Amino acid sequence: MNIREEALKVRQQHQGILGVAPKVPLTNRQDLSILYTPGVAEPCKDIKTDKDLSFEITCRGNMVAVVTDGTRVLGLGDIGPEAGLPVMEGKSVLFKVFGDVDAVPICLDTKDPDKIIETVKLLQPSFGGINLEDLSSPKCYDIEDKLKEIMDIPVFHDDQHGTAIAALSALIGALRFVKKDIKTARIIVNGAGAAGTAIGRLLVKAGAANLVMVDIKGALYDGMEGLNRIQADLAKNTNKDKKKGNLADFAQGADVLIGVSGPNLFTKEIIASMGKDAIVFGMANPVPETTYADAKAAGARVAGTGRSDAPNQVNNVTVFPGIFRGALDVRARQINEEMKLAAAYAIADLLPEKDLREDFVVVDAFDPRVAPAVAAAVAKTAIETGVARVKVDPEEIRAKTAARVGR
Repeated sequence: MNIREEALKVRQQHQGILGVAPKVPLTNRQDLSILYTPGVAEPCKDIKTDKDLSFEITCRGNMVAVVTDGTRVLGLGDIGPEAGLPVMEGKSVLFKVFGDVDAVPICLDTKDPDKIIETVKLLQPSFGGINLEDLSSPKCYDIEDKLKEIMDIPVFHDDQHGTAIAALSALIGALRFVKKDIKTARIIVNGAGAAGTAIGRLLVKAGAANLVMVDIKGALYDGMEGLNRIQADLAKNTNKDKKKGNLADFAQGADVLIGVSGPNLFTKEIIASMGKDAIVFGMANPVPETTYADAKAAGARVAGTGRSDAPNQVNNVTVFPGIFRGALDVRARQINEEMKLAAAYAIADLLPEKDLREDFVVVDAFDPRVAPAVAAAVAKTAIETGVARVKVDPEEIRAKTAARVGR
């Protein structure tokens, strides 16, 4: 049975892969009185007096909405909200398994950014956080920015920031392994859509001073025509010599090549032209810019993809469960840039230098330390940067997360 057959079979057998289960038993009339009427009136009255109690005495405090309009699903493109539902459902399962975060798929039957913003804003009383997913670029930037402005709970576009955090954490490990510094390494990011620009922005915040973004029209530079506002802003802080050229031009002698673009774009010749101890991450999904084996054969010292069937998986599954776990546990109002950097370093620091190998520069998604480490780091940083509603010992969060997910 191939992957298609297995994927369809399991969903047909169970009518999907996600369900709802009560946290407490309902077996008699006394239970019914407590869980529903008349007992349910008591928390209602308390929450009316203090709305923040909804985070403590309802499911809201551990509930995230996974929201899409189905306009940019995986590598499939604009396939619509119904066709995007399996991805949102799968994402919700990952939230639960890796972070013990309850998540609900919400697929919206509109492509209108204003309607998406209005709808998500109206959902706020039911959720502790919003995970935006598979929204087309450039509208995804406007949707997230506006929601962050008008909402009082974390709004996180995982295709952008989860991918960026995963890429940075893997790059930190790879650079440590090859003994290079992010501040001086020549880094190329191929693809300047939502994921690519988020990677570029986070790398700059992490200290990358020699970074060039390359898109289908060539290298981005300050003043280039046809850029959206995010690309234009990023171009001011990258490719500082305003050089023009394509991927093949800029790959020559480069230390790092990161792809969030399209299948098989990193040819043998491009990889072979890179500098000594080159690092190549092909993260296009589901078919990467190069396979792990092909990148190694072409001369890359360290290679990785977003896939789970090869070493060095660079994937946001290591990120979003822990990010939201930490944010929810301190009731954060947002997930800021400092929290994103903290998450990346928390993942990278799980691998001491003595354990690094060319086929092991980033921890596996199933490493039991990942979500607890990310949750603790994110919570700590949320408190330090003033976006947490409550203060909780990060080490307590680490321990509780490990216990909650049984990892």
